Amino acid sequence: MRRPDGLLNHNVLGEDKGPQDACGVFGVWAPGEEVAKLTFYGLYALQHRGTESAGIATSDGERILIFKDMGLVSQVFTEGDLATLKGNLAIGHCRYSTTGSSTWVNAQPTLRPTKYGTLALAHNGNLTNTGDLAELVQKLESSATSMSGVTTDTEIMTALIALQDEKNVEASALAVLPQLEGAFSLVFMDEHTLYAARDRHGVRPLVLGKLDRGWVVASESAGLDIVGAAFVREIEPGEFLSIDSNGVRSQRWAEAQPKGCLFEYVYLARPDKLLLEAESIKPVLQ
Repeated sequence: MRRPDGLLNHNVLGEDKGPQDACGVFGVWAPGEEVAKLTFYGLYALQHRGTESAGIATSDGERILIFKDMGLVSQVFTEGDLATLKGNLAIGHCRYSTTGSSTWVNAQPTLRPTKYGTLALAHNGNLTNTGDLAELVQKLESSATSMSGVTTDTEIMTALIALQDEKNVEASALAVLPQLEGAFSLVFMDEHTLYAARDRHGVRPLVLGKLDRGWVVASESAGLDIVGAAFVREIEPGEFLSIDSNGVRSQRWAEAQPKGCLFEYVYLARPDKLLLEAESIKPVLQ
C-alpha cells in the first residue's frame, strides 16, 4: 500500500522554505453523503493553510474512526482509506505547527474518550494560556501520567472538554470556551453532532455553508465551493454552533470583540476567499 513520505516542502526544497501558513479545518454533517470524500476535497482546497500533516475523523453514529498522517492531503489519503471512513458526519484538519513539534503524534484531529461518548477535535489558532490550561488538566486527570508527551494546545483543549463533569459535549464545551485565551477556530464532534466555535476576537476565520442534505463549516469559503456548499455566513466571533438532525443551533459563549488578523488578508487566504460578511479580499491582495 502506498504511504506518504512524511516530508515537508522545505525538506525537499532545501533552504527555500516558502510560505508556512496557519491550519485548515473542515467539518460536515450530511447523512447519506460520502462525508470522508467531502472532507478530503475540503482539505484539498485548504491545503495552502497547512502542509505538514492531514487527518479525517468520521462517525457512523456508534463509533468515531480517525485516519491521519504526515504529508499533503493528496499523499495521506487513498481511495481505499476514504472508503473505510464511513459515517454521517466528519471533521478534517491540515496542519502547520504553531505549537508542538511536527510529528505524527501531534497531527489532528485529536481523539479523547468521555463519559458520554468520544470526542474528536481539530483546531486552527494558537492559545496564549496553554501553561495554565495544562495545569488545570493535571488537576482534573485521575492519572498524572496520562498527559505525558502532549505538546499541543489542541490536545489540552480536547482533554479539558472531555474531563468536564457535564451532561454532554455541548455543555462541556460551553464550560471550557470562556477559559481559553488567544486565537482559535474549532471544529469537533461526538458520535452524533458536529460542533464549531470561534474565539471572541475572530482572529482565525470560520464559515458556514449549506449542502442539499447537510451543513459544512470550513476555514475559508474555498472549502465550501469545492464540495458544492452554498455560502451562508461567517461564524461570528464568540459564537458556538451545534449541527445535528435538528438543524443548526447557535449560542453566544462570549461577547464579540472583533480584531481579526492582517495576515489572513494579505498572506494566508486564497484570493477567492470571502471574509467580513462575504466581501471579497481580491482588492486587498491586488
